[in-house]
Amino acid sequence: MSDHTQNSSTSSAYHSKAQEHPHLMWQMFLPQYWKDWFLMLLVRFIILFPYPLFMKFGRFLGILCMHILKRRRKITEQNFRLAMPELTDTEVSDLVREHFANCGMGIFETAMAWYWPEKRLRRLVHIDPEQEKKAREIAESGKGIIVLTCHFVTLELMARIYGTYIKKGVGVYRPNDNIVIEYLQVKGRTRSNLYLVDRRKIKPIIKALMQGLPIWYAPDQDYGRRAAVFVPFFAVPDAATVTGTSGFARVKNTVVQPSYTIRLPDYQGYRLAIDDVLDNFPGDSETENAARCNKIIEGMIKQAVPQYMWVHRRFKTTPSPDAPSRYHDI
Repeated sequence: MSDHTQNSSTSSAYHSKAQEHPHLMWQMFLPQYWKDWFLMLLVRFIILFPYPLFMKFGRFLGILCMHILKRRRKITEQNFRLAMPELTDTEVSDLVREHFANCGMGIFETAMAWYWPEKRLRRLVHIDPEQEKKAREIAESGKGIIVLTCHFVTLELMARIYGTYIKKGVGVYRPNDNIVIEYLQVKGRTRSNLYLVDRRKIKPIIKALMQGLPIWYAPDQDYGRRAAVFVPFFAVPDAATVTGTSGFARVKNTVVQPSYTIRLPDYQGYRLAIDDVLDNFPGDSETENAARCNKIIEGMIKQAVPQYMWVHRRFKTTPSPDAPSRYHDI
């Protein structure tokens, strides 16, 4: 049973707030939302400046947040120690600092994905011609595509770039309770794509795949014991991992295509990587399928370790409820 099926059966009281066509409402302009509008306008203003300039400011902002958000810094440190125990304390500290710098830049990369005109964005995009050709052939074949990816800080840009260069598709996401943020994220994410679906709603995802659309799917976060199998992820032998990838891959005429975007050094732009579709996937074992997806995602992360979202408690769920927390002092 997939994680989505389990969520549907155990969360009957859940009501999705996902919107395909968001619209402004008078409630969005109440005083409690003025801060959200101000920050959005400020970020939109900042990204009008030259790209290297505001990205350097993003680095500074991220490092500043590292000193303010002490709990997130501790979570990040613990994630590195769990995932890469061979690192020295100095190497962990360096990676944590670089990661927060990347998170700061990621704020403006999200704004670029939501608001930049296509002409300006294309100047920064690099794609291997052969990979682009193969991806377009698959996209034009009418097959449903599970775009297997992970939570890099550049994920918003990845969806925008893929939708621009390969094929418009559908995003799987978590609706936000803040009505202004929800409006902004749906408007931004559908700029170069079709619509979004709630990650806890299985039928719209299956429908999109049956219509031959790409679905962005990132199964690399910890959603709890009910929705998971326990398989290796980096040095952690039993990381809780969702099984939705293999569940959706069983939809007729659907393929799984790993893809991700990483930022190039020296502000040269972004590389969209699109790997070959997975052979013989899914197999009969959900555990083996999840382990295979984790290994693929590990390979993506190793291309740009600091650009991955390490600030979340990726290893919070243990196989046994009685096992000590991996974040017990955080």
